[in-house]
Amino acid sequence: MNKLNDQPIGIFDSGVGGLTVYRALHDRLPNERFVYLGDTARVPYGTKSMDTVERYAIENSLFLASIGIKVLVVACNTASALALPKIREKVGMDVVGVIGPGARKAVAVTKDIAAPKIGVVATEATVASNAYYESIRRASSAPIVMQAACPLFVPLAEENWLHEPETYAIASKHLKTIVEFQPDALVLGCTHYPILRDVIQQTVGEGVKLIDSGEAAADEVKDLLHHRELASVKTIEGERTLCDDLDHFYVTDAAERFARVAERFLGSPPSRLEAIELAETRPVGSVPV
Repeated sequence: MNKLNDQPIGIFDSGVGGLTVYRALHDRLPNERFVYLGDTARVPYGTKSMDTVERYAIENSLFLASIGIKVLVVACNTASALALPKIREKVGMDVVGVIGPGARKAVAVTKDIAAPKIGVVATEATVASNAYYESIRRASSAPIVMQAACPLFVPLAEENWLHEPETYAIASKHLKTIVEFQPDALVLGCTHYPILRDVIQQTVGEGVKLIDSGEAAADEVKDLLHHRELASVKTIEGERTLCDDLDHFYVTDAAERFARVAERFLGSPPSRLEAIELAETRPVGSVPV
Protein backbone atom coordinates (compact mmCIF):
# COMPACT_ATOMS: atom_id res chain seq x y z
CA MET A 1 0.00 0.00 0.00
CA ASN A 2 1.25 3.49 -0.92
CA LYS A 3 1.12 6.02 1.93
CA LEU A 4 -0.83 8.30 -0.44
CA ASN A 5 -3.77 5.90 -0.68
CA ASP A 6 -5.74 7.44 2.16
CA GLN A 7 -5.16 11.05 1.15
CA PRO A 8 -8.01 12.91 -0.58
CA ILE A 9 -8.28 13.95 -4.21
CA GLY A 10 -7.85 17.70 -4.73
CA ILE A 11 -10.05 19.68 -7.13
CA PHE A 12 -9.92 23.35 -8.02
CA ASP A 13 -11.93 25.66 -10.23
CA SER A 14 -12.20 29.39 -10.64
CA GLY A 15 -15.62 29.21 -8.98
CA VAL A 16 -18.62 26.91 -8.81
CA GLY A 17 -18.59 25.24 -12.22
CA GLY A 18 -16.14 22.58 -11.07
CA LEU A 19 -18.81 21.23 -8.74
CA THR A 20 -20.09 19.22 -11.72
CA VAL A 21 -16.66 17.58 -11.88
CA TYR A 22 -16.79 16.93 -8.13
CA ARG A 23 -20.17 15.24 -8.63
CA ALA A 24 -18.82 13.03 -11.42
CA LEU A 25 -15.81 12.02 -9.29
CA HIS A 26 -17.98 11.38 -6.24
CA ASP A 27 -20.34 9.16 -8.27
CA ARG A 28 -17.48 7.05 -9.64
CA LEU A 29 -15.30 6.96 -6.53
CA PRO A 30 -17.56 6.69 -3.46
CA ASN A 31 -14.68 5.33 -1.38
CA GLU A 32 -12.59 8.48 -1.87
CA ARG A 33 -12.55 11.79 -0.03
CA PHE A 34 -12.33 15.12 -1.84
CA VAL A 35 -11.01 18.60 -1.15
CA TYR A 36 -12.43 21.34 -3.39
CA LEU A 37 -11.15 24.90 -3.82
CA GLY A 38 -13.25 27.50 -5.61
CA ASP A 39 -11.26 30.66 -6.32
CA THR A 40 -14.37 32.79 -6.12
CA ALA A 41 -12.45 35.98 -5.29
CA ARG A 42 -10.79 36.01 -8.72
CA VAL A 43 -13.44 34.52 -10.99
CA PRO A 44 -13.69 34.63 -14.00
CA TYR A 45 -10.37 33.37 -15.30
CA GLY A 46 -11.46 33.67 -18.92
CA THR A 47 -10.77 37.41 -19.07
CA LYS A 48 -7.27 37.14 -17.57
CA SER A 49 -3.90 36.89 -19.32
CA MET A 50 -2.07 33.57 -19.60
CA ASP A 51 0.50 34.70 -17.01
CA THR A 52 -2.22 35.64 -14.56
CA VAL A 53 -4.12 32.39 -15.06
CA GLU A 54 -0.89 30.44 -14.52
CA ARG A 55 -0.19 32.34 -11.30
CA TYR A 56 -3.69 31.81 -9.95
CA ALA A 57 -3.69 28.13 -10.93
CA ILE A 58 -0.30 27.52 -9.28
CA GLU A 59 -1.44 29.25 -6.08
CA ASN A 60 -4.58 27.10 -6.00
CA SER A 61 -2.59 23.94 -6.67
CA LEU A 62 0.03 24.66 -4.01
CA PHE A 63 -2.68 25.33 -1.43
CA LEU A 64 -4.30 21.95 -2.13
CA ALA A 65 -0.91 20.23 -2.19
CA SER A 66 -0.11 21.76 1.22
CA ILE A 67 -3.18 20.05 2.68
CA GLY A 68 -2.01 16.69 1.43
CA ILE A 69 -3.64 15.21 -1.68
CA LYS A 70 -2.74 12.29 -3.92
CA VAL A 71 -4.06 13.56 -7.27
CA LEU A 72 -4.97 17.05 -8.47
CA VAL A 73 -7.93 17.62 -10.77
CA VAL A 74 -7.99 20.97 -12.59
CA ALA A 75 -11.74 21.38 -13.01
CA CYS A 76 -11.40 24.66 -14.89
CA ASN A 77 -11.25 24.71 -18.66
CA THR A 78 -9.32 27.98 -18.82
CA ALA A 79 -6.66 26.75 -16.38
CA SER A 80 -6.58 23.38 -18.18
CA ALA A 81 -6.03 25.19 -21.47
CA LEU A 82 -3.34 27.62 -20.28
CA ALA A 83 -1.62 26.34 -17.15
CA LEU A 84 -1.36 22.53 -16.97
CA PRO A 85 2.38 22.30 -17.78
CA LYS A 86 3.26 24.90 -15.11
CA ILE A 87 0.99 23.24 -12.55
CA ARG A 88 2.61 19.84 -13.14
CA GLU A 89 6.05 21.43 -12.83
CA LYS A 90 5.22 23.02 -9.47
CA VAL A 91 3.22 20.35 -7.62
CA GLY A 92 5.10 17.19 -8.57
CA MET A 93 2.10 14.87 -8.61
CA ASP A 94 -0.40 13.46 -11.07
CA VAL A 95 -2.54 16.28 -12.51
CA VAL A 96 -5.66 15.70 -14.59
CA GLY A 97 -7.33 18.51 -16.54
CA VAL A 98 -10.70 18.47 -18.26
CA ILE A 99 -9.80 19.32 -21.85
CA GLY A 100 -7.72 16.28 -22.81
CA PRO A 101 -10.20 13.77 -21.37
CA GLY A 102 -13.14 15.49 -23.07
CA ALA A 103 -11.36 15.55 -26.41
CA ARG A 104 -10.31 11.90 -26.17
CA LYS A 105 -13.84 10.83 -25.23
CA ALA A 106 -15.30 12.66 -28.23
CA VAL A 107 -12.82 10.93 -30.54
CA ALA A 108 -13.57 7.55 -28.97
CA VAL A 109 -17.35 7.77 -29.40
CA THR A 110 -17.04 8.81 -33.06
CA LYS A 111 -14.21 6.46 -34.10
CA ASP A 112 -16.47 4.19 -36.16
CA ILE A 113 -17.81 7.06 -38.29
CA ALA A 114 -16.04 7.56 -41.63
CA ALA A 115 -15.74 11.35 -41.45
CA PRO A 116 -16.79 12.25 -37.91
CA LYS A 117 -17.88 15.74 -37.00
CA ILE A 118 -17.19 16.95 -33.47
CA GLY A 119 -18.58 20.18 -32.10
CA VAL A 120 -17.23 22.01 -29.07
CA VAL A 121 -19.14 24.57 -27.01
CA ALA A 122 -17.19 26.53 -24.42
CA THR A 123 -16.49 30.01 -23.09
CA GLU A 124 -14.98 32.61 -25.38
CA ALA A 125 -11.56 32.26 -23.74
CA THR A 126 -11.48 28.47 -24.13
CA VAL A 127 -12.60 28.66 -27.76
CA ALA A 128 -9.98 31.32 -28.46
CA SER A 129 -7.26 29.12 -26.94
CA ASN A 130 -8.00 26.35 -29.48
CA ALA A 131 -7.15 23.88 -26.71
CA TYR A 132 -10.00 21.50 -27.51
CA TYR A 133 -9.27 21.60 -31.23
CA GLU A 134 -5.60 20.80 -30.61
CA SER A 135 -6.42 18.02 -28.13
CA ILE A 136 -8.84 16.42 -30.59
CA ARG A 137 -6.19 16.65 -33.29
CA ARG A 138 -3.64 14.95 -31.04
CA ALA A 139 -6.07 12.09 -30.54
CA SER A 140 -7.07 11.76 -34.20
CA SER A 141 -6.70 13.57 -37.49
CA ALA A 142 -10.03 12.23 -38.77
CA PRO A 143 -12.67 14.49 -37.16
CA ILE A 144 -13.90 17.74 -38.60
CA VAL A 145 -14.12 20.16 -35.67
CA MET A 146 -16.29 23.22 -35.11
CA GLN A 147 -16.24 25.39 -31.98
CA ALA A 148 -18.79 27.89 -30.68
CA ALA A 149 -18.66 30.23 -27.70
CA CYS A 150 -21.72 30.25 -25.43
CA PRO A 151 -21.00 32.99 -22.86
CA LEU A 152 -24.53 33.30 -21.49
CA PHE A 153 -24.76 29.64 -20.50
CA VAL A 154 -22.73 30.29 -17.33
CA PRO A 155 -25.11 32.82 -15.72
CA LEU A 156 -28.12 30.76 -16.83
CA ALA A 157 -26.69 27.71 -15.06
CA GLU A 158 -25.77 29.63 -11.90
CA GLU A 159 -29.23 31.19 -11.68
CA ASN A 160 -30.86 27.79 -12.24
CA TRP A 161 -32.69 28.99 -15.36
CA LEU A 162 -32.96 25.50 -16.78
CA HIS A 163 -36.35 25.44 -18.51
CA GLU A 164 -37.36 29.07 -18.99
CA PRO A 165 -38.36 30.21 -22.52
CA GLU A 166 -35.48 32.70 -22.45
CA THR A 167 -33.02 29.85 -21.87
CA TYR A 168 -34.23 28.00 -24.95
CA ALA A 169 -34.08 31.23 -26.98
CA ILE A 170 -30.48 31.91 -25.90
CA ALA A 171 -29.50 28.28 -26.56
CA SER A 172 -31.00 28.49 -30.05
CA LYS A 173 -28.93 31.62 -30.78
CA HIS A 174 -25.68 30.35 -29.23
CA LEU A 175 -25.95 26.93 -30.90
CA LYS A 176 -27.11 28.05 -34.35
CA THR A 177 -23.80 27.28 -36.06
CA ILE A 178 -23.50 23.96 -34.23
CA VAL A 179 -27.01 22.91 -35.33
CA GLU A 180 -26.12 23.82 -38.93
CA PHE A 181 -22.85 21.87 -38.60
CA GLN A 182 -24.79 18.71 -37.56
CA PRO A 183 -22.11 17.16 -35.36
CA ASP A 184 -21.98 13.50 -34.38
CA ALA A 185 -20.72 14.47 -30.92
CA LEU A 186 -20.74 17.73 -29.00
CA VAL A 187 -18.24 18.43 -26.22
CA LEU A 188 -19.59 20.46 -23.31
CA GLY A 189 -16.36 22.37 -22.85
CA CYS A 190 -17.30 24.34 -19.75
CA THR A 191 -18.03 22.78 -16.39
CA HIS A 192 -21.23 24.83 -16.04
CA TYR A 193 -22.75 23.47 -19.23
CA PRO A 194 -23.84 20.02 -17.95
CA ILE A 195 -26.37 21.89 -15.80
CA LEU A 196 -28.04 22.91 -19.09
CA ARG A 197 -27.70 19.46 -20.64
CA ASP A 198 -31.42 19.03 -21.34
CA VAL A 199 -31.85 22.32 -23.17
CA ILE A 200 -28.62 21.78 -25.14
CA GLN A 201 -29.70 18.27 -26.15
CA GLN A 202 -33.12 19.46 -27.27
CA THR A 203 -31.58 22.29 -29.26
CA VAL A 204 -28.95 20.25 -31.13
CA GLY A 205 -31.09 17.13 -31.52
CA GLU A 206 -31.37 13.79 -29.80
CA GLY A 207 -29.01 12.15 -32.30
CA VAL A 208 -26.02 14.18 -31.12
CA LYS A 209 -23.89 12.50 -28.43
CA LEU A 210 -23.12 15.00 -25.67
CA ILE A 211 -19.68 14.68 -24.06
CA ASP A 212 -19.37 15.98 -20.52
CA SER A 213 -15.67 16.84 -20.14
CA GLY A 214 -15.96 16.60 -16.35
CA GLU A 215 -17.32 13.06 -16.55
CA ALA A 216 -14.55 12.14 -18.99
CA ALA A 217 -11.96 13.54 -16.57
CA ALA A 218 -13.52 11.58 -13.70
CA ASP A 219 -13.26 8.38 -15.76
CA GLU A 220 -9.56 9.05 -16.35
CA VAL A 221 -8.97 9.78 -12.66
CA LYS A 222 -10.59 6.45 -11.77
CA ASP A 223 -8.31 4.66 -14.24
CA LEU A 224 -5.28 6.58 -12.94
CA LEU A 225 -5.94 5.56 -9.33
CA HIS A 226 -6.18 1.92 -10.42
CA HIS A 227 -3.02 1.92 -12.53
CA ARG A 228 -0.99 3.89 -9.99
CA GLU A 229 -2.36 1.81 -7.10
CA LEU A 230 -3.52 4.98 -5.35
CA ALA A 231 -7.14 4.04 -4.65
CA SER A 232 -8.25 4.26 -1.04
CA VAL A 233 -7.96 0.96 0.79
CA LYS A 234 -10.33 2.00 3.57
CA THR A 235 -13.98 1.14 3.13
CA ILE A 236 -16.29 4.00 4.02
CA GLU A 237 -19.24 2.62 5.92
CA GLY A 238 -22.74 3.77 5.13
CA GLU A 239 -24.05 5.53 2.06
CA ARG A 240 -22.06 8.48 0.76
CA THR A 241 -23.91 11.66 -0.14
CA LEU A 242 -22.72 14.68 -2.08
CA CYS A 243 -21.26 17.40 0.14
CA ASP A 244 -21.12 15.14 3.20
CA ASP A 245 -18.71 15.83 6.03
CA LEU A 246 -16.01 13.60 4.53
CA ASP A 247 -15.41 16.21 1.83
CA HIS A 248 -13.99 19.68 2.53
CA PHE A 249 -14.74 22.79 0.48
CA TYR A 250 -12.75 26.02 0.45
CA VAL A 251 -13.50 29.33 -1.26
CA THR A 252 -11.58 32.58 -1.51
CA ASP A 253 -14.69 34.81 -1.30
CA ALA A 254 -18.50 34.82 -1.25
CA ALA A 255 -18.92 31.60 0.72
CA GLU A 256 -22.65 32.08 1.26
CA ARG A 257 -23.29 32.44 -2.46
CA PHE A 258 -21.10 29.41 -3.17
CA ALA A 259 -23.20 27.37 -0.74
CA ARG A 260 -26.43 28.49 -2.43
CA VAL A 261 -25.20 27.63 -5.92
CA ALA A 262 -23.78 24.32 -4.68
CA GLU A 263 -27.21 23.43 -3.36
CA ARG A 264 -28.72 24.23 -6.77
CA PHE A 265 -26.12 22.17 -8.60
CA LEU A 266 -25.84 19.24 -6.19
CA GLY A 267 -29.00 19.18 -4.13
CA SER A 268 -27.34 20.08 -0.84
CA PRO A 269 -24.86 22.68 0.43
CA PRO A 270 -21.37 21.66 1.61
CA SER A 271 -21.25 20.34 5.17
CA ARG A 272 -17.70 21.68 5.57
CA LEU A 273 -17.07 25.04 3.92
CA GLU A 274 -14.31 27.50 4.79
CA ALA A 275 -13.16 30.83 3.42
CA ILE A 276 -9.40 31.16 3.01
CA GLU A 277 -6.82 33.71 1.92
CA LEU A 278 -4.59 32.01 -0.61
CA ALA A 279 -1.61 34.28 -0.03
CA GLU A 280 -1.31 33.02 3.55
CA THR A 281 -3.26 29.77 3.11
CA ARG A 282 -4.89 30.19 6.49
CA PRO A 283 -8.57 29.86 7.40
CA VAL A 284 -10.40 33.15 7.90
CA GLY A 285 -13.58 31.65 9.24
CA SER A 286 -16.02 28.81 8.81
CA VAL A 287 -19.44 29.46 7.32
CA PRO A 288 -22.52 27.82 8.79
CA VAL A 289 -24.59 26.21 6.04
